[in-house]
Amino acid sequence: MKVDLNCDLGESFGNYQIGNDRKVLPLITSANVACGFHAGDENVMSETVRRAKENGVSVGAHPGFPDLQGFGRRNMDMSLTEIYNMVVYQVGALKMFCDINGVVLNHVKPHGALYQMAVRDEAIARTIASAVYDIDPQLYLVGLSKSILIDAGKAQGLKVASEVFADRRYESDGQLVSRKKDGATIEDSEEAIAQVVQMVTEGTVKAVSGEVIEIEADTICIHGDGAHALEFVKEIRSRLSEVNVDIVTLGG
Repeated sequence: MKVDLNCDLGESFGNYQIGNDRKVLPLITSANVACGFHAGDENVMSETVRRAKENGVSVGAHPGFPDLQGFGRRNMDMSLTEIYNMVVYQVGALKMFCDINGVVLNHVKPHGALYQMAVRDEAIARTIASAVYDIDPQLYLVGLSKSILIDAGKAQGLKVASEVFADRRYESDGQLVSRKKDGATIEDSEEAIAQVVQMVTEGTVKAVSGEVIEIEADTICIHGDGAHALEFVKEIRSRLSEVNVDIVTLGG
């Protein structure tokens, strides 16, 4: 049994330093690199790709809405053509930094509101899948487990990776509980780690309704910017090792 550990990185820009990228990189297998719209900039993108290479971490593009102030977490009303071009623009930019540094871009994972819209809106999901395929049909498309984004990727002929979240709670339909609701995130590390182990080894998760639902876990999203984030990631790795789960990059 194996699983990937991914983390959103490269979110600093200009004089603003965000996250613990240098300390997190040795602990993960895949980095979702912000592409300058919701976070990051060209200098941070370049540096993050280089540091990922140094740590043997797979690189993926993390395109989002052009919303620095809202960190890409606010919905935007865009046409499908605009969404397609927005994804191509961001992923293409990161891919060039990868090419220059001798790194193979491995996956694409939409960010924030774009991600949430893509797992609910079939047209947006198909548009993103089409953009990713047109850039490179060998890329993995990362999306919420059991979502229409995963279905769209498969239909497009892409390799897909079903994503689960270590510190988020689930609705009974498999969607993430909205961050606008109380209790959307799991604050207790033991509870979060137990949820991770259950999702990976049993293929299920307990929804907020109390119902146990099926889930697929190809990659686990962890967040590296909390006060105890590093210890949390280390504990996840330790617990998964105890139950004979190998932590490998997508395709590894």
